[in-house]
Amino acid sequence: MTRPPLRIGNASGFYGDRFTAMREMLSDGPLDVLTGDYLAELTMLILGRDRLKDPGRGYARTFLRQMEECLGLAVEHGTKIVTNAGGLNPAGLADAVRELGGRLGIPVRVAHVEGDDLLGTGRFPGALTAHAYLGGAGIAACLDAGADIVVTGRVTDAALVSGPAAWHFGWAHEGQDAYDRLAGAVVAGHVLECGTQATGGNYSQFTQHTDRTARPGFPLAEIHEDGSAVIGKHPGTGGLVDIGTVTAQLLYETGGARYAGPDVTVRLDTVRLTQDGPDRVRVHGVRGEAPPPTLKVGLNRLGGFRNEVVFVLTGLDIEAKAALVRQQMEEALSAAKTRPGEVRWELARTDRTDADTEETASALLRLVVRDQDQDAVGRALSGAAVELALGSYPGFHVTAPPGKGSPYGVFEAAYVPRGDVPHTAALPDGERRPVPPHTGPTRALAPVDAPEPPPPPPAGTTRRAPLGRVTGARSGDKGGDANIGVWAITDAAWPWLVHTLTVDRLRALLPETARLPVTRHVLPNLRALNFTVEGLLGEGVAAQARFDPQAKGLGEWLRSRHLDIPEALL
Repeated sequence: MTRPPLRIGNASGFYGDRFTAMREMLSDGPLDVLTGDYLAELTMLILGRDRLKDPGRGYARTFLRQMEECLGLAVEHGTKIVTNAGGLNPAGLADAVRELGGRLGIPVRVAHVEGDDLLGTGRFPGALTAHAYLGGAGIAACLDAGADIVVTGRVTDAALVSGPAAWHFGWAHEGQDAYDRLAGAVVAGHVLECGTQATGGNYSQFTQHTDRTARPGFPLAEIHEDGSAVIGKHPGTGGLVDIGTVTAQLLYETGGARYAGPDVTVRLDTVRLTQDGPDRVRVHGVRGEAPPPTLKVGLNRLGGFRNEVVFVLTGLDIEAKAALVRQQMEEALSAAKTRPGEVRWELARTDRTDADTEETASALLRLVVRDQDQDAVGRALSGAAVELALGSYPGFHVTAPPGKGSPYGVFEAAYVPRGDVPHTAALPDGERRPVPPHTGPTRALAPVDAPEPPPPPPAGTTRRAPLGRVTGARSGDKGGDANIGVWAITDAAWPWLVHTLTVDRLRALLPETARLPVTRHVLPNLRALNFTVEGLLGEGVAAQARFDPQAKGLGEWLRSRHLDIPEALL
């Protein structure tokens, strides 16, 4: 018998997202399951530092405050809650939710998933956190045991959707059909995981929808038994859902044709999108392959201490002013008792000629220092900068005086055999049920066939114009690497884009990438290219090694660069 679609929504894309989203999602329309994604690489570091101060912490406390407002509403509507807000301490958050239910007089069955925390295994010396990315099987086991609320630690973001889908439809983990269905659910989960990024948030075509993007509603998916899904949102909420918004999120923080996870390896080159009505996009045709034999482990460690100072350079002779203060600071830092181990300078030419305000007449010279010794980035930097106040370039001032220096983190990825991770579902009745490693068929994956590109467009008149006139883009981070997804807005622009935006052309447009490994992936079904730029972000977002440490604006920088574009496309 065919089961009804699973209606699943999302109310959080990160720790700090819109607090009222949970109430809005529960109030604005029916849902079978509501998810909340609170974890990111940086969040795990923040929670790790919290746990150092208090071993009873380590979870996203915002979720508990949201539950205080919304627990009764969820129970009244029969909506199950699945969240990774447990962070480093899912058992602690599950206990806190039970205590909250008792205090509010609301009976609620709470379960949690654990086993991801590998810090105590001794395999990763020096790490502050070490967590394997689990799949959705533990979540499915908790829901199957009658849980109303499931709290997890580090699972993949998409597992918050694939787990409930596997539970709802009773999917097994064996056979090609199961891989395809799970792959469809993972794609739906990837679209939902970042909240309003699927409904018009951070959308490169926002200027065409300014009446709808000021307060976008959160997304939902109607997942069908065959693994296909329709992405939408509650009626009457802000934002929009169209092929562009869904394409943007599909390309976000992904890479090539294969998107490997603990449940399944998704073939992103098979994804098809169809507009299914206003604010409804059908995701179908998704194929899946066996998951890899290992699980990714996210490692955070304290890398040392960092500090920065930003010098404001106003008016004429910007380059000379920058050279003077740089020479003075380098001499002072070298003469200090302990010179910082890493010193980086960046000059942002934000100044304009003949500017009518002082701010727009000014450039910013940013100095960032890092070292294992806090004094080397604290006293050494602040003393050197402050002492220049009356003896440097004309108009000397800084945006803020440097402080003592703050710790920064470093993210790394490792891989362990799946069987080495004790994936466990802690059920509402107290039973602890081991979740066995994946037992489906495993095989060597065949190479992905390089798609045959469409023929190049005929030669014609061109005009110099920004790339963004004919493309959308979204970019993001994965550890120290950046990805840039670019898609053609129209069918006509796709042949031009795929033949024009090569790796060499990308490097020319974004000189920062010129000496870094860059890989281009072609996804014809989405009219898209996805570029991975290795090492652009140094040791990851927590290290703050770059002006835009998560590469959020990298795609928009690319769209702003000018090329010779066929007049017919403009």
